[in-house]
Amino acid sequence: MDLSDPQQRAVFFEVHSEQPRAGPGDRISTQRAMSLAGPLPANAQILDIACGPGMQTLHLAELVPRANITAFDFHKSMVTEARELVSANGYSDRIQVDVGDMTKISYPDEKFDLIWCEGAAYIMGIERALRDWKRLLKPEGRIALTEAIWLKPDPPQELRDFWTEYPDMSDLENRLAIFEGCGYRMRGDFVLPESSWWDDYYNPMTERLDSLSEKYRGDTVAESVLSACYLEIDLYRRYPDYYGYVFLVAEKVA
Repeated sequence: MDLSDPQQRAVFFEVHSEQPRAGPGDRISTQRAMSLAGPLPANAQILDIACGPGMQTLHLAELVPRANITAFDFHKSMVTEARELVSANGYSDRIQVDVGDMTKISYPDEKFDLIWCEGAAYIMGIERALRDWKRLLKPEGRIALTEAIWLKPDPPQELRDFWTEYPDMSDLENRLAIFEGCGYRMRGDFVLPESSWWDDYYNPMTERLDSLSEKYRGDTVAESVLSACYLEIDLYRRYPDYYGYVFLVAEKVA
């Protein structure tokens, strides 16, 4: 799949539009990570980077009742969906959702008590993300993010081939060492359960793919995108023991 191609990119985002989540996750995991990150100050300032359609943003507002949350995503369609979700649930007074680029964050230094990022730090590379975003955290501020990792050594080659978009995908020990090297102290970590991949992500996506397969029948470019998405789901169905997402929660120490 080549997301630099406008047609492939459009189909890819059509697959992911109007879906509960843009990646693996669930409320229970968000709550568990929040318990590792807390307690936070009253009226905490939270930054949700690459918020997608906003489900975890909404959960953060529910879990931290007095927090003010700034959320952003690079994709305007995702921002529109997140804003609609926030408004429909009555959180517009505490959640602001904007279009933004994680590589060009202009918020002031030491503004936030907590930075949150589910499934997107890899876009920058986790080390660069941790270093660049650290200035945004108050002293002893917290960061919580999910990162794809290998759970077992020697994964099948077809998995390695598919996950080339994560060029530095490694194991948990490597990720913990990167946090420490970037000036953070770990507060905890855990691997997301398999249900985090299926309930709000792959199951709804499969229904969308089946519908779009009818729409784009005979369109070879679109069909190539849909095939790649079907393959992603099939690989996780066959190899869930080899890879997953880990929630990593830490605090700024230097």
